[in-house]
Amino acid sequence: MPTADFRDRLLNCLGGDWPEPCPLNVQDRETIEGDGFTIRSIYYDAEPEDAIPAYLLVPHGVNAANPAPAVAVWHQHAGQWHLGKSEPAGLDGNPMHHTGAALAREGYVVLCPDALCFEERQDPTGKLKAGAYERFEFLRATVAGKCMAWKNILDMRRAVDLLVSLPEVQKDKIGCYGHSMGSTHTWLVGPWEPRLKCLVGNCCLPTYKAIHREHMLHCFPNFVPGIFEYGDTPDIAGLIAPRALHMNFGDQDGGSPIDEVRAGVEVIQKAYESMHAEDKFSYFIEEDTGHVLSDEMWRRTKEWFAKHLA
Repeated sequence: MPTADFRDRLLNCLGGDWPEPCPLNVQDRETIEGDGFTIRSIYYDAEPEDAIPAYLLVPHGVNAANPAPAVAVWHQHAGQWHLGKSEPAGLDGNPMHHTGAALAREGYVVLCPDALCFEERQDPTGKLKAGAYERFEFLRATVAGKCMAWKNILDMRRAVDLLVSLPEVQKDKIGCYGHSMGSTHTWLVGPWEPRLKCLVGNCCLPTYKAIHREHMLHCFPNFVPGIFEYGDTPDIAGLIAPRALHMNFGDQDGGSPIDEVRAGVEVIQKAYESMHAEDKFSYFIEEDTGHVLSDEMWRRTKEWFAKHLA
């Protein structure tokens, strides 16, 4: 059970209060025509001197006079630092994960940003390649009294700032989706971003208990220094209550041992029950399935967004 002041403890372990937001300073780069939507390649500022490259997908017919719900899509890790926003935007990578493009075809405005250390946010000096730069950024944050998760959450909150600034977006109907590391990003940002009304995480809820027992190496955002004394990752996800949260899992996914997942979703369920919001949390465990986005997982994802955003 988490301590009574778990939320405050979590913020302190992450690295402390979020800074006041700077101007977004949105800059357009190029426009690409997709299948039923337009892709705007843009920059916007997370912090001064820290621009985030992103793709903004706007369905045809959506505009200020006809706004639509919006979904931010956090990309996966997969050790593919050359890939970030381009995969969910449908421009590169595995078609299984062209989820941003698929949601745009469903009528949602979609934002696909690069996470720190991926695609266009790799080492600007060129000295550190791939995972070496991610390790450098995690350690740099650590000696500054923060962690990678703190920076990722800050960046994701700025993504929501960007979406609510757009005239073509219905500001009270914003959600987010992520697979793998993107799922970790979903339950990390959820407690700190009340403007996210509907969240879906696919295939990632590793508990510290399981990580330590199985000697698993997970991506850096999973590791919040000092938090295990007060609670575990399902306790973090439970802080999203009472807003709508759905999670998908494969029972053969080695990155999220299924026994720990089953115990973890019970923890989250109890958090929702404590706020009389049982209908706002659901999960699905698919048998004989690994670390993928299956057809059934995607069907449930779309249904959750349709129920809570459309």
